[in-house]
Amino acid sequence: MPTLNFEHIDPIKLPLVKRFYKQHYPGTKPKSDELMIGGYTEQGMKAIVRFRQVAKYRLLTGMVVDSRLRGDKIGSQLLSYCQQNVLQDKDYCFAYSHLEGFYQQAAFETIDSSQLPAELLGLFQRYSASGKDLIPMQFIPEIR
Repeated sequence: MPTLNFEHIDPIKLPLVKRFYKQHYPGTKPKSDELMIGGYTEQGMKAIVRFRQVAKYRLLTGMVVDSRLRGDKIGSQLLSYCQQNVLQDKDYCFAYSHLEGFYQQAAFETIDSSQLPAELLGLFQRYSASGKDLIPMQFIPEIR
């Protein structure tokens, strides 16, 4: 399993982020107003996760791992870093159903869509209506 270093990605690097997504997760559109966290090895960028601000909430969106490294626990390392350094109790994600367990390992709990804040419920309904098999989840911080 490659060891990663993590950093917040400056919006000025958006062209690099867009190129990475185009190579490994086409069809997604990173934006400069999103919080972006990157995972790097000595060979360069290997994973990115983005957080979109929606009112006073954040939506985890668009996690991508270098397609050659999927299955190498890169996503788990990135999510673990975020769990310890980035995620807060007003953070949510809409997980594909086959990734529910993956996000649960990082303290996201499955919730009913009726528990989503109104600002996120509309997005969830729109994404679900487009045929995506999504599960609403909320980050629940561990009490330390």
